Amino acid sequence: MGPVMTASGGNQLISVQPNDLKFIFELEKPSFCDLKVVNNTEHHVAFKVKTTSPKKYLVRPNTSVVQPWDSTVIRVTLQAQKEYPPDMQCKDKFLLLSTIVPAHTDVDALVSDTFNKDNGKVIEECKLKVFYMSPNSASEDEGLRSSIQSPDSNSALQRLKDERDATVRQTTQLQQELDMLKRRRHRKGDSGFSITFAVFVGLIGIMVGFLLNLSLSSPLPTE
Repeated sequence: MGPVMTASGGNQLISVQPNDLKFIFELEKPSFCDLKVVNNTEHHVAFKVKTTSPKKYLVRPNTSVVQPWDSTVIRVTLQAQKEYPPDMQCKDKFLLLSTIVPAHTDVDALVSDTFNKDNGKVIEECKLKVFYMSPNSASEDEGLRSSIQSPDSNSALQRLKDERDATVRQTTQLQQELDMLKRRRHRKGDSGFSITFAVFVGLIGIMVGFLLNLSLSSPLPTE
């Protein structure tokens, strides 16, 4: 058995990102996951992908050669399924075999025993687990990542909330002043005061309406 490595790679021939395969699982709909394979050496490295459930997945390319210090992307497609797995748990696994090949070797030139462990040939193995995710959990996970990765949007949201709170406080204060003027008018009973009071009340009403409209019409930024 060849060396078994994790997807992160360390000082191995290749590293694989991400560390596992996650598929958004929906009935009768295919789903895919991309894997980035990085050659960590100055040699040409060939790889081959195997899975415990070859009828469920399409792997393109499933065999290739990566040039020194270069990388390539593997697309793994989960074909449309007709029923949900028990508890959305998946026991499928993938195995990525890699080995050094002669310089300028093309994938079409790989011989059938390239990945056979014989004659002292070093074959490295990278094991990958498979996880199924519901569309809702995938959306929540993406939203959480966006929230963590976008502090500017959070600060903008908080700033807008603070501005709205200040507008509400100013509106409340103006309403209190309006009520106080009404009480003074009733106590004095001065008919000459009514015109001035009406003008002042009208101006305050316009200001209150403008501030309320500004407060209620300001949309909150979406995450």
